[in-house]
Amino acid sequence: MKNEKEEKKNTLMEVINLDEPLARHFSLGEMLRSCTADYFGIDNVPTYEQVDNMRALCQEVLEPLRKKFGVIIISSGFRNERLNQAVGGRPQSQHIRGEAADIHVPSPEQGDKMFRYIRDNLPYDQLLYEHRRRNGCSWIHVSYVRRRRHNRHKAASYWV
Repeated sequence: MKNEKEEKKNTLMEVINLDEPLARHFSLGEMLRSCTADYFGIDNVPTYEQVDNMRALCQEVLEPLRKKFGVIIISSGFRNERLNQAVGGRPQSQHIRGEAADIHVPSPEQGDKMFRYIRDNLPYDQLLYEHRRRNGCSWIHVSYVRRRRHNRHKAASYWV
């Protein structure tokens, strides 16, 4: 028999509308999608506050970025604590609060342009242009904190 916590979590998953728009070109489902969660059977279910945080990130950062560069692919959005552990995320990751997204970088040139555009034109808390030595993969991590009067504007580019 399922315990009360499991039943409540299942109920939350049933009421989530994955098609719910967070911004004109971004849906809740896009910010929750995770192959790792699917593989391990992790229900990546956000709270209402985490959805509000994702909505702010989409409206303030991701939507303006899309308007400038066209379609962008979110490779990692919201992660609950279990999913964050499964992908090797940091325990205090802003992904857990729904404040961060990782953006697929199609080419080094496009990545450089997107990084500079966010850094110079958009509100953000943390902006990281990350490169993986092992396979050459690159992505941009960007976060936005809606409840912070002033985001930190902390930007860096590095290899992992």
